[in-house]
Amino acid sequence: MRHLSSFLLKLIVTTGVLWIVLGLFYNVTLTDILLTSFVLSAIAYIADVFVLPNVSNFWATIGDFGLAFVGIFLIGQVLFEGNFSIADASLISAVFIAIGEIFFHRYMKSKVIDDKEYTHPNDITISNRMQTEFSSELDEDVDK
Repeated sequence: MRHLSSFLLKLIVTTGVLWIVLGLFYNVTLTDILLTSFVLSAIAYIADVFVLPNVSNFWATIGDFGLAFVGIFLIGQVLFEGNFSIADASLISAVFIAIGEIFFHRYMKSKVIDDKEYTHPNDITISNRMQTEFSSELDEDVDK
């Protein structure tokens, strides 16, 4: 249930940003905005669930910025009609989505992601019960 509510939050934020930027300034239809928002939110949420526990908020936001820019640009090439630069619209949308992702990642880390579920590869514990190992292969007589 916690994943469903957080996905819906991400979908609402992404739809709001795309509606303001693409709908109001670039006259993209609401159907295209909703489809773009759903595809971006689904891919980004899956990435957040698996990547966010292992990286910092900064790198996750950079990744979401790149994903949003490339995703909006590629989907815009197929769906959006009009005489405007899709690259400019993608860049502006990706910047505002990335700003929203900063706060969404904080929410995810505090409410959704359980630290016990994931292993952090950078956390290595070394036991105090270490001892050296000796080998007899190196003790051969060289006089033979």
